[in-house]
Amino acid sequence: MSAALDISAEPEADRPERPAAAPHRLHSLRRFWPYLRPHRTALLAACGLALLATCTAIVIPLMIARIIDGPIAERDFRAVLGPVAVVLVLGLLEAVGVWGRRWLVSKPATQFEIAMRAKIFRKLQSLAIGRHDAWESGQLLSRAVDDLATMRRFVAFAGPFLLVHTAIIPAGLLVLFALNWQIGMMFAIVSIPLVYICIRFERQYSVAARRSQDQSGDLATTAEESAQGVRVLKAFGRGAFFGGRFTAQSRELQKTELLKVRLDATLWSAMRSLPQLAIAFALGYGGYAVVHGTMTLGTLVAGITLATFLQWPIIWTGFLLAELNDARTAADRYWEIIDTRVDITDPTDPVDLPERIVGELRLEGVSFAFPDVEARVLRDVSLTVRPGETVVLVGATGSGKTALLNLIPRLYDVTGGVITVDGVDIAEMRVADLRSMVSVAFEDPVLFSASVRENVALGDPDATDTDVRRALDVAQATEFVNNLPWGLDTRIGEQGLSLSGGQRQRLALARAVLSGAGKRGRIMVLDDPLSALDVETEERVQERLRTVLADATTLLVAHRPSTAALADRVAVLADGRIVAEGPHDHLLRASGIYRELMGGE
Repeated sequence: MSAALDISAEPEADRPERPAAAPHRLHSLRRFWPYLRPHRTALLAACGLALLATCTAIVIPLMIARIIDGPIAERDFRAVLGPVAVVLVLGLLEAVGVWGRRWLVSKPATQFEIAMRAKIFRKLQSLAIGRHDAWESGQLLSRAVDDLATMRRFVAFAGPFLLVHTAIIPAGLLVLFALNWQIGMMFAIVSIPLVYICIRFERQYSVAARRSQDQSGDLATTAEESAQGVRVLKAFGRGAFFGGRFTAQSRELQKTELLKVRLDATLWSAMRSLPQLAIAFALGYGGYAVVHGTMTLGTLVAGITLATFLQWPIIWTGFLLAELNDARTAADRYWEIIDTRVDITDPTDPVDLPERIVGELRLEGVSFAFPDVEARVLRDVSLTVRPGETVVLVGATGSGKTALLNLIPRLYDVTGGVITVDGVDIAEMRVADLRSMVSVAFEDPVLFSASVRENVALGDPDATDTDVRRALDVAQATEFVNNLPWGLDTRIGEQGLSLSGGQRQRLALARAVLSGAGKRGRIMVLDDPLSALDVETEERVQERLRTVLADATTLLVAHRPSTAALADRVAVLADGRIVAEGPHDHLLRASGIYRELMGGE
């Protein structure tokens, strides 16, 4: 594997850095160096070729001066051929340098982009759900895609040429001084206001660049939400409202982009006009000097040619500074994600799981509050689910049922108490080991734009078609899957919106069943997996599900009496506490809260 793609080991510079003093303005860009270091030979060679190509453009005017003042002045055509051949060779060297730079830099730049995208994706996967809740999806998409494309362009083009121009502009000025100090002095004087304008531009443009990239993320979020929620918008006739929001955000982004254009235009105007003034002075002064014999015609032509050449590196420096600011802003936004603290991590000294896991699940005095929220959702919850037992969790909306289920695979961490499996605190296990034991199905089924097979086998990539069909049979999904155009190979579209709610829920249930099949000490966490099914389908699923649950430790959220009847025990959750516990029939007689939740049955 390429070094750029080997991101399993974090380099020292990759750790969050929080110096006491304010970091250097290019600090975030410098942090990428450990990932570019494996390609430093190719990148430095590309810079060298770019410098070579640019230097030939400086040498060519000197050769032209020699030709004009020598063979042409002496009217010796034969003597012209040699210098012309040298000019031709220099032109070919320039062409080779341009081609070689592009060829050398393309692969490292794209590998760098791939590695950084893999890194941010892995980071997002490692963060707790609460961290994701705090970010809009469009912002994450913008940082993982657009910002890294900006970084690739900087690595491939803007960065190398900033270095080249830093060397070539002073070198060109020195050559101008050597040709004629008056012309060189004029260009040196012009550089003073250019430096001031560049510094002022850099400060103003950086603020506008950050605002623009943040607004682009907001716009992407609105577009994504509108596309995913198009059915809701159409049903409620709110398409125009979201269209207005999208337009308003677009206009705000337009204002910021126009501000960037005005700043950029100001810089480009200065970059173009001031060097032209210097060229005009050089032409006027040089013409006077040639007429009076104090300067040769070759020196004048070489000086004007070199001055004309130098104006382009100066002009392009303005563009490169804009690219530098865009790249720095993109880097800042990238490291904001990477530096986010991972809340749920493996312990320093994790407990190794035994070969045989019984699967007893126990919650002891568990409390929980969502991040940045003081009010606790769960308070002193204690519950034991024995191996092979199914416990149904019942409670009113907002009582904390889903939050409790999310604690089992450590999608969130408890804020008090402990959760154990076979007496081992799950916080002392490796996260991967814990989640390898737990199969989940959420009330809101999440499906991906992939085939039915890929969606069902998500938790068990090695599953065969026979395994997939067995899980579909348990979820009573075989018939509708067979009726799809390509069966298991049918792509179900983004979020599975081409399917009904009940069909999506049955595929999610099949995924949980297949994921748990054959696992050591299997624990199943099911969040009302039958809520979208009709009564007849629910009965068939329950009948098949009983055989699956008999071999698993199951914690299941339910709202229907028929689903609660699946349980060996029912636990009633109210105000973040378990207020009643027992068999379904017993609670119907003994608990008023339970009867009310079950619709007075």
